[in-house]
Amino acid sequence: MRKRNLVALLMFGSLAGGFLLAWQGPAPKGTETVARPRKKGSPDAPEEKPAEKVESKFKKKAGEDAPAGAPIFRSDVTTISVDVAVLDKNGRFIPNIPRGNFRILEDGVPQTVTGAAMGEAPMTVCMVIEFSNLFQQYWSSGWYETLQASYGFLETLKPEDYVAIVAYDLRPEILSDFSTDKRKAMEAMQRLRIAAYSESNLYDALTDTADRMSEIEGRRAIVVIASGMDTFSKLTFDQTRKKIQQAGVPIYAIGLLQALREWYDARGFLSGIDRLDFLQADNQMRTFAKESGGQSYFPRFFGEFPNIYRSIHQALRNQYSFNYQPSNQVKDGKYRKITVQLVNPATNEPLRIVDEKGKPMKYTIVAKQGYNAPREVE
Repeated sequence: MRKRNLVALLMFGSLAGGFLLAWQGPAPKGTETVARPRKKGSPDAPEEKPAEKVESKFKKKAGEDAPAGAPIFRSDVTTISVDVAVLDKNGRFIPNIPRGNFRILEDGVPQTVTGAAMGEAPMTVCMVIEFSNLFQQYWSSGWYETLQASYGFLETLKPEDYVAIVAYDLRPEILSDFSTDKRKAMEAMQRLRIAAYSESNLYDALTDTADRMSEIEGRRAIVVIASGMDTFSKLTFDQTRKKIQQAGVPIYAIGLLQALREWYDARGFLSGIDRLDFLQADNQMRTFAKESGGQSYFPRFFGEFPNIYRSIHQALRNQYSFNYQPSNQVKDGKYRKITVQLVNPATNEPLRIVDEKGKPMKYTIVAKQGYNAPREVE
């Protein structure tokens, strides 16, 4: 009930949205075309024709038929792969760090690295986009910001990158499958016009996508563009965290509605409970990103989007990749915590990195925080 009151308040955002739209700039290209179908059963809903079924390249769940040639692989469960990005304070990748300066610990125990590499490679990205009547009512500021963020990220992808589009409200829907053809993704985005449901089930959408991507090889990631709110998911927050940790797919979260929240809060329109709901939503996005080895961003202005996209590209395209065989070979199915450190082997102290002027640089190490050990099959 509390969220419904908040929705009613933000529906008033069409007035504030008009102000923000005039301030932020024009709408995305093509936003005046093709409305999304109305809910089934509504009096004025047109008669629906059966949709042509398109075979998905996503990894199938149990009970589904896996397509031939799907991009999946089987890995040796005794070998753990860790992709690491070292970023400066501006989110730029720091290259040429020697292998000997990296230390990987599992549950606090140093591990012996058996393989290491650094380079640039194409990305495999699934964009998970919140599109519901909760915050994306037609022509509201939330609707506009969602499309600006989504189209903007698509336009930064390189020709060799794979991208898929998933939108969610009551349930996640695969709008376009993985492809290097960006026209397919753009065509899929045309379906995001009028939201159908007022539910926003973030947990279900993220876990479903992460599970399907868990065995896709290469540099893969989920870019979630959402408010961070969850209204009616089948899973709890803790269950979602565990599933995301198990999948091992990094999540890069872009939080929406930051400027609109401040606009309402400055005018006394948000209650203490509303602020708490939004803070919780941001914390959920941060947690999912951090624990999966990704990053989270909370832009207040559209001018921040290019730097966010650049940071995501830097973290995903340029990585240090390490393999190790865990010293703990017990197959108990328990969660093992991974810690990646940069050290000076001579002194065993944290590595000091300097810029071209010789000044110390602050840096961030981005890597997954753990995995679930295999369980012995009896």
